[in-house]
Amino acid sequence: MSSDGDPDCPSPRGSDPSGLPFAQLDPASLRANRSSQKWTRYPADVLPLFVAEMDYAVAPEIRSTLAERVAASDFGYLDGQAASPLAPVFAGFARDRWGWDVDPARVHLATDVSAGVVEVLRLVLADRAGRGIATGSRGRIALATPAYPSFFEMLEELGVEIVEVPLAVSDAAEGPTAALDLAAVEASFAEGPGVDAFLLCNPHNPHGLAHTAEALGALASLAAKHDVFVLSDEIHAPLVHRGVPFTPFAPVAERAGARSVTATSASKGWNLAGTKCSLVIAATDADAALLDGLPPEVGSRASILGVHASIAAFRDARAWLDRAVGAIEANVGLLRELAADLLPGVRVTVPRAGYLAWLDFRGAGLGDDPRGRILAEARVALSDGRAFGAGGAGHARINLACAPATLRAAIDRIAAILPGDAAGADTTATEGASE
Repeated sequence: MSSDGDPDCPSPRGSDPSGLPFAQLDPASLRANRSSQKWTRYPADVLPLFVAEMDYAVAPEIRSTLAERVAASDFGYLDGQAASPLAPVFAGFARDRWGWDVDPARVHLATDVSAGVVEVLRLVLADRAGRGIATGSRGRIALATPAYPSFFEMLEELGVEIVEVPLAVSDAAEGPTAALDLAAVEASFAEGPGVDAFLLCNPHNPHGLAHTAEALGALASLAAKHDVFVLSDEIHAPLVHRGVPFTPFAPVAERAGARSVTATSASKGWNLAGTKCSLVIAATDADAALLDGLPPEVGSRASILGVHASIAAFRDARAWLDRAVGAIEANVGLLRELAADLLPGVRVTVPRAGYLAWLDFRGAGLGDDPRGRILAEARVALSDGRAFGAGGAGHARINLACAPATLRAAIDRIAAILPGDAAGADTTATEGASE
């Protein structure tokens, strides 16, 4: 991390990154004051720890910026053909945090990362079809699984064939670890019809995996060798944990001669999903020319309030981000302690980025649908591992961006429904298994 925040000074004990006492983030209060999906999907007796949304109060710098825009009645349309003031601000953040020199001319706006991914892949598939190298009649897109469930929805919207490449999972002293299976990735590129593009999640959701520079370099080399386009979703990148390096894929791709575009946003790092603004960034001059083919509506459909909120986030709210990461890391530690003490048979993949944790319930005695059992019997809403693709069955994802008391209550509820002999449950399926 850069020195512009103070990563060694987390939030005051007992408060969120904005200084709001954790006691004010109790679920009942949040449910009474917020109208997002997280707080409206389930009945009031359910603790919602599923969707990737923080409970923390938004950074004061962002709140004041939005208040100013509201006072100015600044609710008009964005000009999709004009340079966005957000581009140089993001470039400054990328340079300071990751050493990535972004050319603002290579940056375009989109409504959100999902829209950016879909629109860019449309261009990629059309370009490859025009060059006579598209794979099959529909196109084929590969991704590493288990992966963010909305990836499957995006690719189904495009009508492409989805090629799942399971992550390589191994055991470590602190729990399961995951990495790209580069041999399997190369096989998907080289064998049979091959693939048109690889959808990279960097950092990877749901494992909180910050891919190493070496792994990304190898991926870029394979993509260049086999003429596979890489679209890198880097929405969780601002939330890498302290001391964990983050490697943007674009400069790695450019050095390797690979084609690539990055999709990212302030929405996860600063909890701004509802403001609807994201960025798509070309890695090379050829990719910049490709993005020039985006319809103007792709940019103009972003929210003008989202642009201003994102500028405030990347430029002014970096210290808030650092405190958020500190609070998340504290909850990661708490989860590990609680799981070790209260959840026999449950294995935690420790995240190195973001506020989502991947839980393996296959040894806990909850059957084939642990998420369903936990919702019905413990009244805790987690994300269903089966929706994450190959390797997700028997798993669930939990959101850690909440007050510690909320996390404790959720784990207590789950512990109360575990079978009494869970500690002795058959865990052979988890040993050396591929997720």
